Amino acid sequence: MTRLLELKDRIESREARIGVIGLGYVGLPLALEFAKAGFRVTGVELNSEKVRTLCEGRSYIEDVPSAEVRQAMESGRFAATTDGAELSAIDVINVCVPTPLTRTKDPDVSAMVSALETIQRRLRSGQLVILGSTTYPGTTHELFVPMLESTGLKLGRDFALAFAPERIDPGNTEFTVRQVPKVVGGETPLCTELGVKVFETIFDRVVPVSSSQAAEMVKLLENTFRAINIGLANEVALMCDRLGLDVWEVIEAAATKPYGFMKFLPGPGLGGHCIPVDPSYLSWKMKSLNFSARFIELATDINTHMPEHVATRIGDMLNEVRTAVNGARILVLGVAYKPEVSDMRESPALDVMRLLRDKGAEVAYHDPHVPEFDLDGQVQKSVELTDERLLQANLVAILTNHRGVDYSRVLELAPRVFDTRNATAGLDANLDKVRKL
Repeated sequence: MTRLLELKDRIESREARIGVIGLGYVGLPLALEFAKAGFRVTGVELNSEKVRTLCEGRSYIEDVPSAEVRQAMESGRFAATTDGAELSAIDVINVCVPTPLTRTKDPDVSAMVSALETIQRRLRSGQLVILGSTTYPGTTHELFVPMLESTGLKLGRDFALAFAPERIDPGNTEFTVRQVPKVVGGETPLCTELGVKVFETIFDRVVPVSSSQAAEMVKLLENTFRAINIGLANEVALMCDRLGLDVWEVIEAAATKPYGFMKFLPGPGLGGHCIPVDPSYLSWKMKSLNFSARFIELATDINTHMPEHVATRIGDMLNEVRTAVNGARILVLGVAYKPEVSDMRESPALDVMRLLRDKGAEVAYHDPHVPEFDLDGQVQKSVELTDERLLQANLVAILTNHRGVDYSRVLELAPRVFDTRNATAGLDANLDKVRKL
């Protein structure tokens, strides 16, 4: 207990050493915030290429400027390594590793377990371990506690453990890391207190909750709320398609109500590292308790079938001008899962491209944020958005609405346009050649 109480003072004086396992979209911004707050920070990352890039003072994440990485490196407050042995000298260890789903929609905690094993081998008295990776309720208590206590050290006496979910929104320039409140739930009151103490140094507001399970549930609720409401917006889009209505007009008009309505928009499906994944974590956990998460299952079904709807609508548009999908030249605009990012995790654009190719279409793409990517073992490269390419395409499909694209030019030159993001709203166009989701 004495070493943990000493840790409080070391955090307040910025003498505590901070570690971050996983330097991706979540871990790298977190590590740099701690460095800016005056802590010495060590980032542990398995990808040696990423470590080399950081050591050269360069960033591989769009939201993190290279100048910020360079400044942190040159100050001596930030270092990156592939060597987990460095954790033995760390006081506060943050785990920020990926937690995707398997093909059967089960939680894939392999990266988390690997990080945990790395910590386990170096665990010592006086350390605070904080899990930030999204996971199912009970992970911290059921997985981390037994493994860490197998070292002979005692939770709450020798080491502390907490869960503090990440709330990073890639591409969001309105809310910085510091401005988004940090939720913390510890395994004991002292664990929570230490977690609050460390995050108060870099966040404007820290929100303590009663347990690690409560904190885990908070994160899942946040993204399940979004997934379900996006599912509703997508189903309304399907309804409006049958009714011959413009779903975008309906949603914008409904959003004028000053209370009781929150605007969610439809699209070609769900993408990203959280919203398509987190509800399935919660649903998986509840199945083990013989509870059916019906809202989640329904929303997931609607959202996952949106790429099929998009591919069908594109086929219908081509049929209107007596053009078969087989052999049609289709140009996709935007393959990242959301505007202004290069992140392609769970991007629905990939499913749309697969479906169209399976029907024989010649599919190319343009994305200013994604120069190339791997699709089923084949490297795809972004093409230049030339006048000739727009004119020669049988149809242009807008799947991600990046700001850097001149949609007026697209409407002027492309013979047919299918817009899943309402990117062409307010632009003059021949309505006969434009269709929207």
